[in-house]
Amino acid sequence: MEIGEGLMMLGKYLGAGLAMGIGAIGPGLGEGRVGASAMEAMARQPEMIGTLTTRMILADAIAETTGIYSLVIAFMILLVV
Repeated sequence: MEIGEGLMMLGKYLGAGLAMGIGAIGPGLGEGRVGASAMEAMARQPEMIGTLTTRMILADAIAETTGIYSLVIAFMILLVV
């Protein structure tokens, strides 16, 4: 293996790791905020638990799309480039 090939592999692995590491921060914060807000709303209005749970799960799914996009980008860096 030449030095250039080794540096290319190092860059690919580093780029994929950074894509996933940084890309996981946003969904983690977003899902935590959604969950905390939903728990607070459920505590204030217990009769709305069913509606709030459904909306919380939907909001978590939307927040998770950013993490899925970063996973796709990490795989593309590793496998395509």
